Amino acid sequence: MGAGLYRGRFAPSPTGPLHAGSLVAALASWLDAKAHGGRWLVRIEDVDLPRCVPGADQTLLQQLAACGLVSDEAPVWQSQRSSLYQQALKQLCAQGLAYPCACSRKDIEQALHARGQDKPRHGELVYPGTCRTGLHGKTGRAWRLRTEPGILTRWSDRRLGPQQQDVYGEVGDFVLQRADGLFAYQLAVVVDDAAQGISHIVRGADLTDNTARQILLQQALGYATPQYLHTPLVLAADGQKLSKQNGAQALDTATPEAALAALNQAAQRLGLRDCGTRDNRGVALAAWIEQWRATLPSATT
Repeated sequence: MGAGLYRGRFAPSPTGPLHAGSLVAALASWLDAKAHGGRWLVRIEDVDLPRCVPGADQTLLQQLAACGLVSDEAPVWQSQRSSLYQQALKQLCAQGLAYPCACSRKDIEQALHARGQDKPRHGELVYPGTCRTGLHGKTGRAWRLRTEPGILTRWSDRRLGPQQQDVYGEVGDFVLQRADGLFAYQLAVVVDDAAQGISHIVRGADLTDNTARQILLQQALGYATPQYLHTPLVLAADGQKLSKQNGAQALDTATPEAALAALNQAAQRLGLRDCGTRDNRGVALAAWIEQWRATLPSATT
């Protein structure tokens, strides 16, 4: 397979240093790219600036490098790409697919309560479509993508198999640009993947639920849809996804031995054999590439 055909990426948010869960996603995406003779890119997803920690982006890049995971092209930062997101939003508006929304979270909660729909979906509120027909004298706070009822978005995950979602019924019209002016993750990631020519996406299973929304945006903007593979999650003691919010510890990558030990743990989470902390990092990575190639469904291009 030619190196120009496969383009993968790892896209961390700089809200803190790498932890065990984020290294699993980084290693999986790197291994998949290398197993298919492709290129691996790093993108810093700092579109949500209020959540970002100053200096965390450089810490992430340093930790990845210590683990031998180095981007094949210069990393990019979402915070420097707002003009691309604005252009995409303008296109969606011109197509009649995006509309302004005046609803606050409280407005949405009240509208759902009036319908007897109080239970959040994964902690999110399914948008009831209040502003689909106009702002009714209110001022627009955000922009949403217009979804259509009765349509199932289908895709095949290389690990999880066939997937589908009724975005209109399960999510509703979703935000493209927030009330504070910042662009939403869904729009930014789709625009960036297309701009960087990403053909294959390997990421944690917690992001599986975003896939249908991103496919809808890809279709609306005329972009190709990448292949997806969602990896198993690293769980905290309470059974929740390991994250900085629930106390995930920063990885120690200060020495070659510590970095290799962290890599070994990540590889085991992916079902790969432990190569031992005494082994050379390059030898271990090469061995895991061969194991990955032998055990996972091959990507197509």
